[in-house]
Amino acid sequence: MEDRHVLLPEFNQLFGLSDDVDRAYFAVFDGHGGVDAANYSATHLHVNVGLHEEIVKNPAEALKCSFQKTDEMFLFKAKREKLRSGTTGVSALIVGNKLHIAWLGDSQVMLVQQGKAVTLMEPHKPEREDEKARIETLGGCVTYMDCWRVNGTLAVSRAIGDICQKPYISGDADGDSFELTGSEDYLLLACDGFFDAIKPHEVVDLVLDHLIRPKEGLNAAERLVAAAKENGSSDNITVLVVFLRDPQDILADCLRDSKSPRADDDAQSSPFNF
Repeated sequence: MEDRHVLLPEFNQLFGLSDDVDRAYFAVFDGHGGVDAANYSATHLHVNVGLHEEIVKNPAEALKCSFQKTDEMFLFKAKREKLRSGTTGVSALIVGNKLHIAWLGDSQVMLVQQGKAVTLMEPHKPEREDEKARIETLGGCVTYMDCWRVNGTLAVSRAIGDICQKPYISGDADGDSFELTGSEDYLLLACDGFFDAIKPHEVVDLVLDHLIRPKEGLNAAERLVAAAKENGSSDNITVLVVFLRDPQDILADCLRDSKSPRADDDAQSSPFNF
């Protein structure tokens, strides 16, 4: 198991931020070639975010830049200690009514709003035309060996670490920001072991089913992990579900809306429950 995850609903308290803006941070890291890169990222990325000079004025920049800083720090350690591991990563930083996300690789974050799955990002995979062009411009190659791989090895095109595959495996994160209106149900962060087995629109039905018929001892995230296993995933599976509204309010709204037709395939504040 090379996955790691971080949940910091009390981000302000951890970093001594004393303004009246609520902040929370969540992240999933999917390591490969060992656990060192995932461990390092889970330990240091949020610290780099919290100590970034732009954390108050420009949190989106702080989050995105902290991926690159964490990559640079780990590469220094990897060179010194002869470590070859890497990790994908996806982080969500909620600041007041704004959601900021950043990612490297194929771990993903999605949003469910009023019972519909909303796509927030596109994972970094070698078969993406822009990623393929970037790699080939640098002198690398993308080949198909049971799946598309960078230089015949890694099935992701961006990651923290992977010192032997830099610069083809980029440490430059993508990011985006979204305004939260209060109509959002929950965020879901997960690694590719989950998303390879469960489609975004299936998440909505699985979570709703769990809220209607809760299984004793299981939370929503554990129910989703079980569903991915049942669908044949044999990879590491990590799932975080961050409820942005009371789950019982979500259930009541979904049951009310179920009386009218709904397109299952539509993809388009504190306190935080998870």
